[in-house]
Amino acid sequence: MPNDPLPTYSPRWPRYVEFAPGVLVAGGLIWDTLSPQEYWGDPMLTAASVTAGALLSLRHTLVIGVVIIVGVAALTVKDGTAGDIVGYLELINTVFAALMGVGVNWVVARHGRSLDVMRTVAEAAQRAVLPAPPERIGSLTIAARYQAAQSEARIGGDAYAVQRTPFGVRLLIADVRGKGLDAVSAVSVLLGAFREAAEEEPGLPALADRMERALLRESDQTSEEVRLEGFITALICEILPQGGGLRLLNCGHPAPYLCHGTEVRALETGEPGLPLGMGGLGVPRPQPTDRPFPVGGTLLLVTDGVTEARGPGGAFYDPAAQLAGRGPFQEPREAIDLLAREVERWTGGPRDDDMAMLAITRQPMPTPNLLV
Repeated sequence: MPNDPLPTYSPRWPRYVEFAPGVLVAGGLIWDTLSPQEYWGDPMLTAASVTAGALLSLRHTLVIGVVIIVGVAALTVKDGTAGDIVGYLELINTVFAALMGVGVNWVVARHGRSLDVMRTVAEAAQRAVLPAPPERIGSLTIAARYQAAQSEARIGGDAYAVQRTPFGVRLLIADVRGKGLDAVSAVSVLLGAFREAAEEEPGLPALADRMERALLRESDQTSEEVRLEGFITALICEILPQGGGLRLLNCGHPAPYLCHGTEVRALETGEPGLPLGMGGLGVPRPQPTDRPFPVGGTLLLVTDGVTEARGPGGAFYDPAAQLAGRGPFQEPREAIDLLAREVERWTGGPRDDDMAMLAITRQPMPTPNLLV
């Protein structure tokens, strides 16, 4: 599938954290056994129960609770308080702590199920608005992936499209400011305008202008805040026919990358133009930039969820540096899979932003069999 499913609810923590409840139980019982003061380890046992409820399954939470109750009951027998009010109160407190763990587990599980439903709805809406591109057009093989930020269940505003036109294969990748229904609405308008205008406009600046006008018409029906602050960064690319290379128009978006052999380089286009939706500032749109696209090369278009992914030290991820020497890529899917793994490794945890990736590989044309 070109789009990966949104991840189900699964809090991410180091594996060793799951052993914390067991360590707390052992520490609390040992402390209670060895301490001259009765049951000083009780706070550790309560913490073990609550921690188990937050981190483990219901079955494991119940096991932790039973171990705590049995351990404390054995201590009351050892200390000779099993038949008096002190022993009874101690057992009641222990049972209450175990029930607290079960309650925490129920709340966490319910939240997880709700979040799974939200993610499922978000995935369905995202894919309805953002259908998968064709896997092949002529000598071009295509792959795409939209990957939601793992800390978010809301629908994002990253978008991509591939369109065969009389002027060549045209590509779009864009990032709408914000999330939620306003972003989905903007993506829908943007993709509809792109698909219509890409068939009709011979030049990329005119294509961008058509998209801008469609967005401005839509913004008349939105709130004033959205009109003033909403904009869309976009990169429009045209793959010229007969191996003529690439034509790029950058509207405030991260540059694309060309992977050829083991080399990966950013295809800078000079000073990028303003994002779509900001045409009212009166700044002229830049002219497109032509770049070669050799056979065997892979063009990689990304959103800022990739280029602004931060490592533990705060450094931004640089695809040109991190993917260099990892090629060549025989299929665009290989480049996207590697890039997704690299960003995951770089961040070391949940990302703050969605990311979209679109990869196109120019394959050699098959040689026809000639009859002698």
